[in-house]
Order: sequence, then structure tokens, then C-alpha cells
Amino acid sequence: MPKISQEQRNRYAAKVKELKTESDALVAKEQGLLNLLKQPGGQGLGYVRIKLAEDTLALTSYHILVNTLSVSLLGIKNEDALAEARKTIMRCIKYLEEIVSPFVDAPFSEYEKNLEAISEVSYDDRYSLIRKIGFAIREIEEGYGSNSKWKWSFVELWGKHAAVAKNLLNLKQAFQDIDFSSPHRIIVSAYVGFIKQQFQMTADRYREKYEMFSNKMDDFKQAIVFLNALRRIHTVFGERTEAEELKKKIDIWAAKLESDQKKREEEARKH
Repeated sequence: MPKISQEQRNRYAAKVKELKTESDALVAKEQGLLNLLKQPGGQGLGYVRIKLAEDTLALTSYHILVNTLSVSLLGIKNEDALAEARKTIMRCIKYLEEIVSPFVDAPFSEYEKNLEAISEVSYDDRYSLIRKIGFAIREIEEGYGSNSKWKWSFVELWGKHAAVAKNLLNLKQAFQDIDFSSPHRIIVSAYVGFIKQQFQMTADRYREKYEMFSNKMDDFKQAIVFLNALRRIHTVFGERTEAEELKKKIDIWAAKLESDQKKREEEARKH
């Protein structure tokens, strides 16, 4: 690794110092909003949590930028900044989970009432927030690099992101607004398409994690959970062909899971 000069260190420190004031303000804002949540009989708590998610996303962007500056000015990753970015993006998602639940594959009726708390938040604002969170996760993941010890931990983070993206969408309203006559059709189609893409990607990554790293049945089971959830989405929107094709894939994966389980049991009996 090339030696870092004092001039490089000074330039980096000056840049970080410029940004620190903004990040400190965001931390203070987060604490202030958390205090609002603690007040008895508080109103509009869903919107407070949306604001908390937005502010912690901004804080995540700060930590990502600190790492980017470290790479560009010093030629090395800033592991502390990346670790803080992971923590803040997880807090961001947690605030959204507190509004709409973290359920991956549950009937819409089980969390429909939760969406009343943010009924005034538009499709555009929800979709924009979710996409920005996804962008931040990808930036953190790329910041660590493909050989990082944290590589496989991002699978769970992507899963949480996919679940909360779905749960932020009122599926009943979206079913109506995906109609050709709806003025919201374009944004709803994009949002629903994004959710489907994220659920398929997460299922594939859980399967990959099982095959290439963990060898844990729970990871394979979680992959199937995401496929089942994706099938439920296709069913909600009347996409029968897609739902039937996915059912075939689920059956194949479930058979593979059962086969692997039996092989392990046989191996265990031999020992």
C-alpha cells in the first residue's frame, strides 16, 4: 500500500470536517424525532417515522461519502464509515418496518391497517424513498468490495429492503391504480415491477448464499419464502400465467431442499 502523505491526510480531514456539521445536525434531528415518538397520545407518528427514515438515509449518504473521500484522497477504504453506514441504513429500514411491518409473505389484510398511518404519502414519494434506500445499500456493498467478510450479510439486508418496499404499497389501491384509466398507472406499474424484481433477486441471492457459503437450510427456506411472496404478488394483480410458472419453480426448489435434507440425515446416521 502506498504511503499516505501528510498533505493527503490534511485534505481528507478538511473535507470530512466540512461534512461533520451536517451529519451532527442529522443526528440531533433524529434524536428530536425519537423524542416525539415517546410522547403519550402522539399524532401522526407514521409520518414521524417516514421523516426518521429520510433523515437516517441522509446520514447513511454522509458515511458513504466519507468512505468515497477516503478512497479517492487516501487510496484506502474507511471501514469505520462503512460500518456506520450499515448501522444507519438498518435503522432507516427499521423505522419503516415499525410503520408497515417486516412481513415477507403475509396476506395484505394482516398489515393493511398499518398503511392508514401514512395514507397522505404519495406513490412517488414512497417509490423514491425505497429506490434511494436500495441505491445506498448497493453503494455500501460496493464500498466493502466483493471479497469482504460482510458480503453475505447483505442478503438479509436486501431481503428487509424488498419486504418493506412491498409493505409500503397499498396493494388494494395499487390494483385499481394499475388500470389503464388511472392517472397513477405509470408510477404504480414501475413500483410493482421494482418490487417483483427485488423479490426475485433476493430469492436468488438466498439460494446462492446457501449453495456457495452457508449450507444452512434456513437460507434455502428463506429463498422459497421470497418466491412464495412473489407468487402472491402475481396473484394479487391477476397475473395467472406468471403465478403458475413461479409455482413450478417453487416446487423444484422445495424438492431440492427436501432432497438435500434427506442426504444430510442419511450422512448423520452413518456417523
